[in-house]
Amino acid sequence: MTPILETKNLSHTYGAGTPFQSDAIQNVNLSVNRGEFIGIIGHTGSGKSTLIQHLNGLLKPTSGEILLDGRDIWSDKQFTRETRFRVGLVFQYPEYQLFEETAYLDIAFGPKNMELSQEEIDQRVRRAAGFVGIPEENLQKSPFELAGGQKRRVAIAGVIAMEPDVLILDEPTAGLDPVGREGILANIRDYQKAQNATVIMVSHSMEEIASNVSRLIVMNHGSVAMAGTPREVFAHARELIAMGLDVPQVTQVFLRLRDMGLPVDTSVYTVDQALEVLLAQKGGH
Repeated sequence: MTPILETKNLSHTYGAGTPFQSDAIQNVNLSVNRGEFIGIIGHTGSGKSTLIQHLNGLLKPTSGEILLDGRDIWSDKQFTRETRFRVGLVFQYPEYQLFEETAYLDIAFGPKNMELSQEEIDQRVRRAAGFVGIPEENLQKSPFELAGGQKRRVAIAGVIAMEPDVLILDEPTAGLDPVGREGILANIRDYQKAQNATVIMVSHSMEEIASNVSRLIVMNHGSVAMAGTPREVFAHARELIAMGLDVPQVTQVFLRLRDMGLPVDTSVYTVDQALEVLLAQKGGH
C-alpha cells in the first residue's frame, strides 16, 4: 500500500550562504498511512514546525522530496496547489487568522478557493461546523464576538471544510482550559473516524499525545530521534527527559517506583495501564 504522505531525505536550511545559515531539518524520512493518527513531539527548535510546513507545500525543501500518494508535491504547479487543499494545516492560535464578517464566511473561504459550487460550499460549511460543535446560530455571528474556544473551532472548521485527506494541527489546544482542550480533541477524533482521514498533531502535552495518537515521532535537533507506538517511545522515558521533553505524569511515577527498587514496567503512560500493571504485580506476589 502506498503511504498517503512520505518524506525522503527531507532537509531545509534557512539563510543558506549567509552568516545566519541554519539547518532546521536534516534527512527526515517519514512514511504516513491513510487513517493514521500521528503525534509529533520535540523541544522548541527541534524542527517540528519546519517539518509540518513542508508537508502541504508551504515551504520548499532545500533537498529531498515530499510525496503525496507517491507523487512529488513539487512535480508541477497544479499538483502543488492541489496538495494545499488535500493536506490541511491548522497553525498554532489559528483564531488570529480569522478575518471575515461572519463565522460562516470564514469557514467557506477554503472551499470557495477550491472553486466548488455554492451548494457544495454550503454543505461543507455546515458539515465542518457540525464536526467541531459550532451551533447553527453562531455561523452568522462575527467570529470576533465568539468566545476563545468557539473562535478556535471556527478556525479548525475552515480547514476541515476543505475535507483534506491529511489534517495537520500545530498545538491545537494551546491556551484553552481543560474542558475546551478535551472538546477540541474529541472533535478531531470524530473527524478522523468519520472521514478515515490521516491526522498529524504537534503537541507539548504528553498526556494529550499519549491518549490520542497511534504512533509518535520524536524530533531532536532537526532529525527524527525516535518513532513508534506511544508505549515504545515512553519506554525510553529517561532519553526523552535528557532531550528536554516531559513524559506523562504516570510514566514519571513509575520511573520513581523503579528508582525505589520496584521492578515495574516504566513504559506505561495512562492511569488504566498503571492499574493493570500494579494489579498484575500484586497478583504475582
